[in-house]
Amino acid sequence: MKRFYLILFLSAFSASLFAQSYRQLIDNAGDNKTFPSAKYVTVFDSTSVFMEESGLSYVHAHSLVKILNYQGAKDKAVYKMDYDPLSAYVEINEVKIHRADGTVETVTAPVRDYVAPARAIYWGASQKMIEIGHLNAGDAVEVKTFKKGFTYALLQDDDSKYIPPMRGHFYDIVTFWSSQPILEKVYSVNVLKDKYLQFKVYNGEVRTDVLVDKGNDNRMVYTFTKKDIMPLQKAPYTVSENDIETKLLLSTSPDWYAKSKWFYGVNEDYGSFNPTPELQKKVNSLLKNAKNELDSISILTHWVADNMRYSGISMGEGEGFTLHNANMNFTDRCGVCKDKASLLIAMLRAAGFESYAAMTMAGERIDRIPADQFNHSITVVKRRNGEYQLLDPTWVPNVRELWSSAEQQQNYLMGLPEGADLKETPVSAPENHYVKMNAKSEITTDGTLVCEFTITAEGQSDNAVRRIFSGRYSSWENNVEAEILRFDPRAKIVSVKHTDNEKYLEQPVNITYKFTVPNYATVTDDEIIFTPVLAKGLFKRAMAHVYYDTSLESREYPFRDRCSRLVEMKEVIEIPKYSEITYLPENASVDTKYIKYNGGYSIKDRTITFNQVVSLGKRIYEPEEWTPFKETVKAQNNFSEEKIIIER
Repeated sequence: MKRFYLILFLSAFSASLFAQSYRQLIDNAGDNKTFPSAKYVTVFDSTSVFMEESGLSYVHAHSLVKILNYQGAKDKAVYKMDYDPLSAYVEINEVKIHRADGTVETVTAPVRDYVAPARAIYWGASQKMIEIGHLNAGDAVEVKTFKKGFTYALLQDDDSKYIPPMRGHFYDIVTFWSSQPILEKVYSVNVLKDKYLQFKVYNGEVRTDVLVDKGNDNRMVYTFTKKDIMPLQKAPYTVSENDIETKLLLSTSPDWYAKSKWFYGVNEDYGSFNPTPELQKKVNSLLKNAKNELDSISILTHWVADNMRYSGISMGEGEGFTLHNANMNFTDRCGVCKDKASLLIAMLRAAGFESYAAMTMAGERIDRIPADQFNHSITVVKRRNGEYQLLDPTWVPNVRELWSSAEQQQNYLMGLPEGADLKETPVSAPENHYVKMNAKSEITTDGTLVCEFTITAEGQSDNAVRRIFSGRYSSWENNVEAEILRFDPRAKIVSVKHTDNEKYLEQPVNITYKFTVPNYATVTDDEIIFTPVLAKGLFKRAMAHVYYDTSLESREYPFRDRCSRLVEMKEVIEIPKYSEITYLPENASVDTKYIKYNGGYSIKDRTITFNQVVSLGKRIYEPEEWTPFKETVKAQNNFSEEKIIIER
């Protein structure tokens, strides 16, 4: 350790010699003409990591940021460091302002330590911050910091609480991308040779240097450098930045199997899933009328999902990868994803099932280097056929699924005694998430619309429709009415029938409206002009895809939808006597492996029938699939905007 701090001292001394060129670096960094959309530009961002045998790491960071405009000055007026006191120690060592006129000021304001703002998860995260004060365009802020520790805390004592959960191992995820320009970013890590550090750069190129530490032949120094990092212009609904922009993953863990076995062991050793007599009694009560294996799994999953509030309360030492124990979860009935998963595991074990915890990354891909790319915990249960089934009590409150299909095509890792490899959640067929709309309508001679409309849905579409029963600011009766009034504020509801929302597991949601809309159609002496109810877009909440911006000609990166889905519409419209249909929108169709569309009109006597079928077969699409996806959205939106014109 003495040698390590000597190296840091010499580095700081070298930096002081280099300080004479800071002015030149700042002057050459550009301005708002160089970066017209930027608020500031990072001149350099340097991070140096030293890993001990235990896995404990010491991190020194040094950065210089040039302010380009008022917004940049506002953003950088205070410097903040987020950390968890249970697992990390941080210092803001030095802050200087390099003024545009060439003067240099050392910031002497006190470093404050505050509880970090929190919502839903209250684990005691903190922020160290220092007020930099007034800045102007052309000024630059230099910051030096120190950190010891990691992100999560795991049952440690004294200084050892800063050692990572997998003792003796190190990992890091380094992003070489930013919302603001970076002229140079350097990341260096010093590790023992026998740790066998695996690393890989994804989505781009980074210069890599691997050298033996000159002062210690048993250590290796890995240095990664990237220059001229520019913000990516990302189209809406593009997948996560970490899936498309340059990042570096490092890990001394040999593979995902090792991580899987460790995750299993740390929770079993802690006793996370040991059922108490009270919990056993509850499980017996819940399952007394269970019909079969799947019914038992469903009852327990939905009980946890619906009866345990999502609110993370710190249990102190032991947060992070350790799942709260069954007694705490069953008593408190509140927690985050890992606590819901833990309670479900305990209840499944009490029912005689083999069940374990798993980790996943909601919203991002997990890559092959076994760094801890996780933000969500779930449950797996072993069925009698030997296959594992995914369960997610966090994402399925009031949802008819056991595993949310909004999580399809994402990676997960099970914590099993024999270990497991990284897996990917399967695509869910669009038929599992259907929304079916049927309407019988009449346009009277004075333009009044008389309509009976029924909507039923399943899976994630059921969830989208059912949300009208759970509005936060009004009763469900008002929300049900608002859904029609959102379609047309002139609507007058005659009657509403719907399934019991409290009994959502018994059958899919089903709502039938009878309503009228005066002056719905434009009526003249010669013509009647209108757009049918279903073509116009009633219940858009069940069709998230219709909100996509179709002005984009192409996409460079994969894009995402919320979930696969099937939308089927049929409306039969009775119209007054007419002499001719002057205009009827043209039929449209799209047919690819995952994206299918058919929509159009047919006429028989005084009846016009509108049919529309949309099938979207997955959640994440490749750039080349944008064209059929876009054409599907455009076709559906075109029908909502075009009118039927009838000559009287």
